Amino acid sequence: MPHSLQTHGVLLRRLIDHLDGAVGQSYVDAGLDYRPRFTPILRALLNHGPTTLRALSRQTGVSHSAVSQTITQMAARGWVSLEAGTDARERIVALTPFAMKQLPRLEQCWAATEAASRSLDEDLGQPLADVLIRALEALERRPLADRLAEASSPASGAD
Repeated sequence: MPHSLQTHGVLLRRLIDHLDGAVGQSYVDAGLDYRPRFTPILRALLNHGPTTLRALSRQTGVSHSAVSQTITQMAARGWVSLEAGTDARERIVALTPFAMKQLPRLEQCWAATEAASRSLDEDLGQPLADVLIRALEALERRPLADRLAEASSPASGAD
């Protein structure tokens, strides 16, 4: 029997490639030097104002390491500035005037992304976000590592 090539990891990577690739291209088409991964951080800063990397990690649900890497990329492109915090190890992230000036074009891109997402949801017959949220909630209740351990162990009560 042939092994399936359609594993969850492969399917998720293909989905992300489709989504991020198209959204990323929409930013290029709008004349923006901006990446899809910047959006959660930019929106958190718009909603909450200047804050620490740790707070951004909590607000976005993205790991501290990934937030730090993304902030570095955003700062290099002029979207955010970094200042020392009260603690020598702490850095405060803020949106730059450049970012605020670009906001109308970004909001146009976000509106188009929302409309395209609704179209995809209609084709699927349900919101993709709901499926992803349910999958994440199920894994929080019972991690895949636990499921793997259970699947790998001999059946209990078997003779």
